[in-house]
Amino acid sequence: MIELTAAEVASAVSGRLRGVADPEALIVDSADTDSRNMALSASGHGALFVAKPGEVTDGHRFIDAALQAGAAMVLAERETEAADGTPHPAVIVEDVVAAMGRLAAEIVTRIRAHSETTVIGITGSAGKTTTKDLLKSLLGPEGPTVAPQGSYNGEVGLPLTIFTASLDTRYLVLEMGADAPGNIRQLCEIVTPDIGVVLMVGSAHAGKFGGADKIAQTKGELAEAVPAEGHVILNADDVQVSAMASRAHAPITWFGEGEQVEIQAQFLTLDDAGRPVFTLAHHDEDSATTTGIRVVSGLTGSHHVTNLLAAAAAALRAGVAFEEVAARLTGLGPGSRWRMERTERADGVTVINDAYNANPESMREALKTLARITRPQQGPQRRSVAVLGAMLELGDEHNIKHIQLGETVVRLNIDQLLVVGQEAYQLYRGAVAEGSWNEEAHWVEDLQEAEAYLTSELRAGDVVLFKSSNGVGLRLLGDRIAASTGAAVSTDDLTGDGKAGSQC
Repeated sequence: MIELTAAEVASAVSGRLRGVADPEALIVDSADTDSRNMALSASGHGALFVAKPGEVTDGHRFIDAALQAGAAMVLAERETEAADGTPHPAVIVEDVVAAMGRLAAEIVTRIRAHSETTVIGITGSAGKTTTKDLLKSLLGPEGPTVAPQGSYNGEVGLPLTIFTASLDTRYLVLEMGADAPGNIRQLCEIVTPDIGVVLMVGSAHAGKFGGADKIAQTKGELAEAVPAEGHVILNADDVQVSAMASRAHAPITWFGEGEQVEIQAQFLTLDDAGRPVFTLAHHDEDSATTTGIRVVSGLTGSHHVTNLLAAAAAALRAGVAFEEVAARLTGLGPGSRWRMERTERADGVTVINDAYNANPESMREALKTLARITRPQQGPQRRSVAVLGAMLELGDEHNIKHIQLGETVVRLNIDQLLVVGQEAYQLYRGAVAEGSWNEEAHWVEDLQEAEAYLTSELRAGDVVLFKSSNGVGLRLLGDRIAASTGAAVSTDDLTGDGKAGSQC
């Protein structure tokens, strides 16, 4: 974070200083909601501890620990004191989360005044984190680039990402998630993106929003927020996203697999490892030319093509040469946990852990990838095992969507299905009704039963997919199964759990 005095923090958030002897001398140069991340910087300045009230605990309980660890000051909603009655140095506000947004806005204003900074916002029902990770790798060689940790994408996660930026930040990449109409607009009020990317609109969180149409309306708030001198990046293959063109004020760059788009995937196939192989084509309207370069992705699954094209389009509009975009995409794998994360166990079992998020669309794509990997064009076939949990927040369509997914499992000839949890029971019913009898489909009540079943049933050569919404916890079961032989070797260098943002 850039250096700010206590007085400047208080002014930015419209707060009241308390317990600060000299507001101009006290300086903070980092901020976080986790008291364990407080420390003195190399310059000797302290951190700002954000005492955010949470669903599980209250940050105000950790103020003493934060100050002892190196925090210089606190952003809080109420006055607190040390054990001896001394007031904690603090800025007092009515709403800490709203104050985080105001502070983030001030930081972006100062950075833009100092540097030629491009802000890129990314939204969509799925793929935000993967696209963000790809874009960070594409932009990093061009200059200092800041992007979210994990899936920091909401009213807390977005400011936390901005707090890590510095005055020389060249590119600021932000995920923008939502769990209610108006959320994207609110995030864009904190920071106006120069480039806005909309990936897709799915049925995830449809119950919370009140339908897919309202999800589309909310995602389109990003297209509306980009100023006329910026760029809007839209998915031409998604009808609801393409309809957002009428809401944009800035020039539009289209991406997709179809014709008449500026960034296109041509001759798309999957290799035997399930990785997309395609020609990345750039149609330049100004010169009336088309350039195509072959890309072999390091990601697993055809559904990542949307993310690859979106990242390529955004990087191109951010000033990266097309040839460099294609070269940097080749071989580039995942950068965050539980996104088609592939682990090869020492005993020959392959674990694919994609259980961070789930909706009917991403479920089908993950299952198609599982089928493709286990039935390669060359080499022996392998047994496919799908471990599936519930897709949450589907509203009135919960039962029918799970039944349909069970039918999809059977139609794709997945060898073994293990359904976990009562909320996913209709998925099991759908598979049975479609013709999955005998020993092909199983249902267990909880993660413990699932782990016991897999420990006894998995055998060398199996490819096992874990897929569910984050709240189900299958990602953690996938981690245990991946490491259960004691000699698991992950094929990807993956970090971060993204707990600060799991919105649509």
